[in-house]
Amino acid sequence: MAGPVRKVCGALAVAMLGLAACSDEPAPAGPPPAAVRSSASPSPSPTPPPAPGGLPRGGRVIFPKHQLVGYVGLPGSPALGPLDKDLDAKAAKLDKLSRAYAAGRTPLPVMELIAVVAKGSRGKDGLYRGRMDDAKIEEYLTVARKHKMLLLLDIQPGRAKILPEVKRLERWLKEPDVGLAFDPEWAVGPAQVPGRVFGHTTGAELDSIAAYLSGLVQSNGLPEKVFVFHQLSTRIVSDEKALKPHPGVVTIKSVDGIGARSDKLKTWAKLTTGLPPAVHAGFKLFYTEDARHGPLMTPAQVMALKPRPELVIYE
Repeated sequence: MAGPVRKVCGALAVAMLGLAACSDEPAPAGPPPAAVRSSASPSPSPTPPPAPGGLPRGGRVIFPKHQLVGYVGLPGSPALGPLDKDLDAKAAKLDKLSRAYAAGRTPLPVMELIAVVAKGSRGKDGLYRGRMDDAKIEEYLTVARKHKMLLLLDIQPGRAKILPEVKRLERWLKEPDVGLAFDPEWAVGPAQVPGRVFGHTTGAELDSIAAYLSGLVQSNGLPEKVFVFHQLSTRIVSDEKALKPHPGVVTIKSVDGIGARSDKLKTWAKLTTGLPPAVHAGFKLFYTEDARHGPLMTPAQVMALKPRPELVIYE
């Protein structure tokens, strides 16, 4: 059931890409984030600085102090999550939702922006992906900082290699409150088209991303940085045990099973059994796709899962 549903989502992403301020061309070099202006605002103002010394709601360590709860989104594409527009209102709603997941921890809300989106067409460089422009990323970071939230930049690379796409976002990843997400379902081979087949990654490839992020953390004196990889099927990640711990990086597997609660629980069990020591567990809920099969799981039901989902994301 998950395959066809995700293909529908992919088609929606492609159909709505024109609304998302994306391009398949390299972004021009610009000033550091605090000096960039967003073209979306009639009265632009500088992005507020990050919280002094650490994470948005205090400290420099993610777990076990915090419980992460997030919304995902792409500007102008409501089918891909709540963060399509009205960001301040959505941030306020997310803040309230996060408190339902506290369970003895400090809630830390997360805004996950799809900064590189897979496409069903080649684009100018033939890599089947579009890149969010810096002004739009800046807009989301401004809202995240206003509400003391983390910003995650999500990459659906299409035919592009993942590590160069990550490195292209380095100016943002050097910020103390910006993390990374990778959706390998949309990482396809040189003769494949996103949405027609499942993409794939390896533990070694994930490890190379974590190692790169660790270098940024150590060289820039940053607090711990979140690295999420999404997975909805065992076939999407191979040799996961090659993913090792890296100083300063908190790696989370988001289990993205879709459908009825019973199906989501089966996917959860498959993908969290034998989880490597370097990987924390996360859980994803789909407002539309899951609801087609029954009521959306409640915070109490989600938090009853074992191991504890330390990140819960809503799309």
